[in-house]
Amino acid sequence: MAWLEENPQVIFHFTPVGSGWINQIETWFGILTRQSIRRGTFGSIKVLISQIRVYIEDWNTNSEPFAWTATADEILAKFNSSRPTARRSRPRVLTDERG
Repeated sequence: MAWLEENPQVIFHFTPVGSGWINQIETWFGILTRQSIRRGTFGSIKVLISQIRVYIEDWNTNSEPFAWTATADEILAKFNSSRPTARRSRPRVLTDERG
């Protein structure tokens, strides 16, 4: 605590589980999928990769930052309302056939 008092320019923000930069990455891949890949016909992996690169080049040329539209209270309310569901649906640990 003493260090924080000596460094008031450092501010900690609570980040709910499952959010942060990874959500922005997931959002971007969703946009890429919807706008460039889904319902596309690609004759080969090279054609698919080419399409993705063209899309990325265009995206970077006309990019805008992602903006959070939900308040912290809205995010926490949604998180808290989903907690019982999240507890019931824990991921299974997968192992290979050798055990």
